[in-house]
Amino acid sequence: MTFRNPGLAKAFVSGAAINGSRIVKFGADENTVIQGAAATDSLIGVVDLVGCDNAERIDVFLEGVVTVEFGGTVTRGALLTSDSVGRAVAAVPAAGANNRTIGIALVDAVSGDKSSMLLSPGSIQGA
Repeated sequence: MTFRNPGLAKAFVSGAAINGSRIVKFGADENTVIQGAAATDSLIGVVDLVGCDNAERIDVFLEGVVTVEFGGTVTRGALLTSDSVGRAVAAVPAAGANNRTIGIALVDAVSGDKSSMLLSPGSIQGA
């Protein structure tokens, strides 16, 4: 089940093609975004259900409950970060390593599911 209650959205310009329901980070400047590509990226939000091509305007949700595409098996309540193509995966940093987080899974999910997460950017360090 997917439920949404998106909050604050900001328009950006895409620095490359972006798929819908993907996690994004800043691109070349403060007005540009690209898909997240690693757990260490400075992740800022999630794009809406429809993506865009390079150099197009796209809304990025910065808070609220949004729909995201998952890239692995996730348990509800898990902290989420980005895989190599902007899908949500569990943040599980190695000992002493840091991960940037983008939110919390609100459902159990598997790779390819599009479902709900609570946007809550932050960072964690492996124990």
